[in-house]
Amino acid sequence: MNHSFAADAVLQHRPKDECGVFAVFGHPNAAEITFFGLYALQHRGQESAGIVVANDHERNFKSHHGMGLVSQIFNEHQLAKLPGTRAIGHVRYSTTGSSTLENAQPIVADCSRGQIAVGHNGNLVNAHVLRAELEEQGSIFKTTVDSEVILHLMAKPSNSLGDSSLVQALCKVKGAFSLVLLSEREVIGVRDSLGFRPLCIGKVGDAWLLSSESCAFDIIPGARFVRDVEPGEIVVIDDKGLRSIKPFVSKEKLGFCIFEYVYFARPDSTLEGMNVSAVRTNMGRELARLHPVEADLVIPVPDSGNYAALGYSEESGIPYDHAFVRNHYVGRTFLNPSQLAREFGVKVKLNIIKERVAGKRVVVVDDSIVRGTTARARVMNLRNAGAKEVHIRISCPPHKHPCHYGIDFPDPKDLIANLYSHEEITKYLQADSLGYLDEAGMVRATKKPENSFCMACFNEKYPVAVNPELDKLVFERRRDRADSLVFAEEASPRLFNGKI
Repeated sequence: MNHSFAADAVLQHRPKDECGVFAVFGHPNAAEITFFGLYALQHRGQESAGIVVANDHERNFKSHHGMGLVSQIFNEHQLAKLPGTRAIGHVRYSTTGSSTLENAQPIVADCSRGQIAVGHNGNLVNAHVLRAELEEQGSIFKTTVDSEVILHLMAKPSNSLGDSSLVQALCKVKGAFSLVLLSEREVIGVRDSLGFRPLCIGKVGDAWLLSSESCAFDIIPGARFVRDVEPGEIVVIDDKGLRSIKPFVSKEKLGFCIFEYVYFARPDSTLEGMNVSAVRTNMGRELARLHPVEADLVIPVPDSGNYAALGYSEESGIPYDHAFVRNHYVGRTFLNPSQLAREFGVKVKLNIIKERVAGKRVVVVDDSIVRGTTARARVMNLRNAGAKEVHIRISCPPHKHPCHYGIDFPDPKDLIANLYSHEEITKYLQADSLGYLDEAGMVRATKKPENSFCMACFNEKYPVAVNPELDKLVFERRRDRADSLVFAEEASPRLFNGKI
C-alpha cells in the first residue's frame, strides 16, 4: 500500500471513556455518598463532574458542577453546602457536545410541574432531529448535549406528571441511554431496551443506590450490590421503596457494549452477572489458544492488559511478569506533537525494567491498538532494553468503525486497522508477530450468547440505525450556523441599501 504513517506525528489516543452515573435515595448524607460513588467511577470520565441534591425542606435543588476530576471539584466545604437525602451525580467525557462547564451534568430543568435533573451515560442518535423539532416549538436549550433533549420532552405540557411523562419521552429517543433522574419526590433509573450501557442497583442500610458499575458500592461502608437494571426497565424509587416498570417490548437481540468488558469497566466490577477481571482473563486464554508462540515471558501493558496477560500466561504456560512500570500521575493523553514530547510521553507513562526483558522473548498483551504509534514506541523501547523477540497480542479484534452509542473513538481514517494489512501493521510496529483476538473468542470469554452484544466498532453491525455524518459537535455547528444566519438577516438589508 502507498499510505504513509501520518499518525507518527500524533501520539496514540485510546478510545475515550463515556460517562458514569450514580444516585442515592433515602440517605441523610446523600451528597457525600454520591461523591464516593463518583470517585469510584472516575475512570469513566475525567472532563467534568456534578452532583444535584434534593431534600424535604426546600423546593429548589442544590447543585455543584466543575471541570476536572471529582477530587478537584468537591471537598468537605462544597459537600456541606449540599444537604439532602436524595442525589444524582455524573462524571463526563463528552460524546455529544463540547467539553465546557455549561455541558457538565447532571442537567437541571425547572418546569411547570417542578424541577427535574438528569445524568446520562450513552448517546442519542436522533437527538439532532428531536432538538430541531423542539426548538421550532419554542424550546430554549442551555447546553449542547443530547441529554437535554430528554428533559425538554418530559417537560412538555401535554405530558402528565410521573412515570408516563418519562415513558412518552423515552419512546421518542433512539440510541444508548442509561439514565439517573431526580424529581422533587423520587429518584429514577432507566436503561434503554437494548441495554447498551450498564446500570445497577445497590443498597446501604435502607437507602437505595444506582450506579454505572458495581465497584462504586464496594467503597461505601455497608453497601451491597442487589442486581442490574434490566434492558428496557425503569426503576422508580420513592418513600414507598423501589418499583419496576417495563413499558417497552423486550428485544430478542440485545446490544450491551462488549468493550465494557475489554477496556472500559473497572476489573472489580460485575456487569451482566460476570466479573470483569474474569472475562478479561478468559480473553487472554482465548488469545493464547488462537495465537500461540514460543516465548520466555508474558508481560501486560498496565493496567488494562493485566488480566488478559494473566490468562495468556495460564493457558500457554509461559511465565507472567511485570516489566512495565506505570506512572499513575500522568494524564491519559499527551498531545504535544514535537518528537521530544512524543518520546517523553511514551516513557513517562510506562517505563521498562530492563533486567526483566534483556535477552528474552517476550509476549506483550494489551487490550487494543488504535493508531499504533504508542504500541510501536513500546516495541522499540523493549528492543532497546535488550528484548530478543517481541510478540504483540491484543485481547479484542481490530477496531475499524466508529461508535455512535457513547464511545469517542478516533476518526476511522486514523484507525491503523483501516489503513494497513495485518502484515503491514506488524512491520510498522517492528514486532516479530501480531495476534488479535477474534469476535468468536471474545464472545466465548463472556460466557454469554453473541446476540447479547453490540460489536459494531469491530464489525459495523449497528443495532440502531445511525447517521455516519454526525459527530459529537453537531449541536455546536448548528448553533454557529444559526448565529451566522442571524447576522446575515441583520446585515444584508443595510448592505443592499448601500449603507455601511
